[in-house]
Amino acid sequence: MVSVSVILPTYNEADNIIPLIEEILTYIPLESEIIVVDDDSPDRTWEAVEAFGQKESRVRLLRRIGRKGLTSALQEGINWSKGRYIFWMDCDFSMPPDKIPVLLQALEDHDIAMASRYISGGEEKGHSPLGSFLSRVICSLASRVLSPAIKDYTSGYIGLRREVLQTLPLRGDYGEYFIELIYKAYQRGYRIKEIPYRCLPRRSGESKTATDLWGYLKKGRKYLATIVRLRFGSV
Repeated sequence: MVSVSVILPTYNEADNIIPLIEEILTYIPLESEIIVVDDDSPDRTWEAVEAFGQKESRVRLLRRIGRKGLTSALQEGINWSKGRYIFWMDCDFSMPPDKIPVLLQALEDHDIAMASRYISGGEEKGHSPLGSFLSRVICSLASRVLSPAIKDYTSGYIGLRREVLQTLPLRGDYGEYFIELIYKAYQRGYRIKEIPYRCLPRRSGESKTATDLWGYLKKGRKYLATIVRLRFGSV
């Protein structure tokens, strides 16, 4: 039986993906799998993963052609996965793989374990000063409007028991999916543990979040709309 499934959604991460996979493999049990969900990257990320998977059976590739988007990629990876515990994270080394064992240990008596930048011991260094500031604003607002029990509403680095995702499918286009997932999980009484971590600058390549104020505002608008809908509208 597969113990842990780690889902890695990729788009143009050819320089990062194999070193990341190799590091993750040192931190997960032998009876685990890594599922790379690639949106047909122009830099041929999928090709590097395909070649690596020929010599490492725990690595599986789902190459999506004609389909794009972070949330749908994660959901397809979840649907493909076999593990009792399901993890996902960014593929640029901003989220250190050495936190996986800590999160996995927390799942022994919690339903969800999420890496958090905004509790004691955590730090946000993975984005530009503007991006880091806006991330703090969004998470602070969500914590005030939805529930102060959660601090990092846009973490994106998480491990869950499979049964949680059987009742809470992911919705959204980008990072706003995490706000809805974690708030609904809290509302339904799932046991949630936040583990501090330092979010680091990406090792190689370009950020998929945003590169300027207009980009941040476009994505931030969706985050704000999700917060308002969850608090005042139909969930």
